[in-house]
Amino acid sequence: MNKRTMNSFPISLRPLSIAWATILAIAFVFLPASACLGEDGVESSTNDNRSSEKLIPDFKALAGSPPTHFDLGHIFANSPADTGEPLEISVIHNTKEKVAQATIEGDQLQLEWKKVGKTNITIRAINPTTKKIVDVRFKVQVWHPDYWALAMIVAGGLGIFLLGMKNLSEGLQAVAGGGLRRMISMVTDNRFMAIGVGALVTTLVQSSSITTVMVVGFVNSGFMNLSQAIGVIMGANIGTTITGWILALKIGKYGLPMLGIGAFCYLFARKDRVRYLALAVLGLGMVFFGLELMKNGFSMVKDLPAFDAWFARFDASNYSGVLKCAAVGCVLTFIVQSSSATLGITISLALTDVIGFETAAALVLGENIGTTITAWLASLTATTVARRAAYFHVLFNILGVAWITAMFSQYIVIINGLLDLEFIRWLAGTDAATGEAISVTVKIATVHTCFNVVNTILFFPFAGMLGSLLERIVPQKDSKEKPHLTSLDIRMLETPVIAIEQSRVEILRMGAGCNKMMDWVAEISQQDEPDQKIVQKVFHREEVLDTVQDEIVVFLSDLLAANLPHDVIDKGRSQLRMADELESISDYITSILKFHLKLQNQGHTFTKGMRKQLDELHQMVTDYLRFVTGGYERRETEVITKAKSKCSEIEHLVRLLRDEHLQRLSEKKVEPHVNVAFTSTLNSYRRVSDHTLNVAESLAGAK
Repeated sequence: MNKRTMNSFPISLRPLSIAWATILAIAFVFLPASACLGEDGVESSTNDNRSSEKLIPDFKALAGSPPTHFDLGHIFANSPADTGEPLEISVIHNTKEKVAQATIEGDQLQLEWKKVGKTNITIRAINPTTKKIVDVRFKVQVWHPDYWALAMIVAGGLGIFLLGMKNLSEGLQAVAGGGLRRMISMVTDNRFMAIGVGALVTTLVQSSSITTVMVVGFVNSGFMNLSQAIGVIMGANIGTTITGWILALKIGKYGLPMLGIGAFCYLFARKDRVRYLALAVLGLGMVFFGLELMKNGFSMVKDLPAFDAWFARFDASNYSGVLKCAAVGCVLTFIVQSSSATLGITISLALTDVIGFETAAALVLGENIGTTITAWLASLTATTVARRAAYFHVLFNILGVAWITAMFSQYIVIINGLLDLEFIRWLAGTDAATGEAISVTVKIATVHTCFNVVNTILFFPFAGMLGSLLERIVPQKDSKEKPHLTSLDIRMLETPVIAIEQSRVEILRMGAGCNKMMDWVAEISQQDEPDQKIVQKVFHREEVLDTVQDEIVVFLSDLLAANLPHDVIDKGRSQLRMADELESISDYITSILKFHLKLQNQGHTFTKGMRKQLDELHQMVTDYLRFVTGGYERRETEVITKAKSKCSEIEHLVRLLRDEHLQRLSEKKVEPHVNVAFTSTLNSYRRVSDHTLNVAESLAGAK
């Protein structure tokens, strides 16, 4: 560049050029020295004579712990600086000596714990002969337990876990929908079928407690008998083991993304099926995220000597220890009333090595007893048969735990043998060829599954004997019991798809009650002197139907207040209307009887012609009512077409009878009391017919 060109630069750029030249010169001069400064200000080099190794792991120490010692001679024995001669070892860096003081005496490193905090330490070893240098860097944390934070993390994780199980259950129920209700209706006296239904339903609702409470409710309302209930309860115990296998899936790290994706889809999806599928994904994400939080909380417990000593008491190495662990699992499940929650806690403790596999297995056995508390509480105000069903669940699990704990060590040996099977390894996603160990979650899931499957196989042939035993333990009451559903309302609301099926059973009871009332009225009308027992039956049944309707209204009102699929909402509204219509039918049937009794008390009777006409009308209305209630029982929505035709026929007959009666009034004198009773009875039959048509319209989904 010539002088002229140089002079053409702006004067303001000359100092800047000089400054950059100065910086580059300084960097060039000091580059070798700066290159030797590595992480934390410690010298490092790129030459072959110096290296950095991770020979000491990072670790945490509890504040107040005694000093920790390391044998540096052993640590550096396999390092690049080792040639068999003594090394020159020194501490060249300690970020915060107030946290941990590092001193070296000979080949021994002593770390003295002081204040809470973190520090980075670098130890250097130099071979005096080869001049080979090895730096070892590690991080140390001194901490003090925050018990409140620990409790909040565990409690928060458990809460998210439980809410996730609830959302997963609701989502699966809504997606299954009618299929779940069809499964319930498939339960027969065939115990194999009942076991299958129990297992499938529990897999969908993700809780054996919910299934057994449901069974107690169905037995209490007369929908199931004890034999059917026993089969479903056995199947429920098998179905609940799916929770452990869900937790065994290697998707824990995807829990939070699944939660987010599920939440967005649930909030913005329009189709019901997509929304509730998203709710199930959201629930599954919450389950894994909650499990991760609990695991993080319990990982701190592992480092606390007091907690470590407390958990060490629960050792399942002997029979008394197994019983102690089982009792803890039982009591814990009693408290939270969810075996899924205690299973999640057990897995979290086992994953962080706070408890061993044997202890976790013993806890799982106790949890199987603890889960029976929910159904037992539900049966306290139920009928005798319902209480027998709940007690069977208790007896079944207690007997199973009793014989398993008696041979616990052999049971664990069998489980370990099963875990070596290729199928279990494939299911767990581990490869035997690589020597990969099966996770403790898979082991716990295997223990849970084997316990319930083996118990079902073992006790299945003796189910009848156990039922007979329960009949002796829980004898039938002397007074006649009236089944109700109020005592199970709150618990049944946890499963809206099944709850709507139980309220349907109550609607069927109301329809059957109205049919019986019609039969009793027909019987009384043929008697010269009314049978007072039958008369009382009619009035009592009308009161019972009033009570059942009140129960259904409360039950369905609470149910419809929840977040439900549209098909469940439609069925709930339809059932509310049916309950009201059937209660009105019972009122008008009672009115027909009252007119008949009042006429007799006044010393009058219908003429033979009137009696024949009313009998014909009564039979037509009775057949019509049976046709519609039978259609509801068979879920035949197409009955509406024929129901309208039958209703028109009844209305036409009522008009003809009224016209003939008016003709009689004009031709000859009719007693005023007889006149009022006849016309009022005709009107009551017409009203029964109208309300029956309303039931048919509700069945067909008409507005």
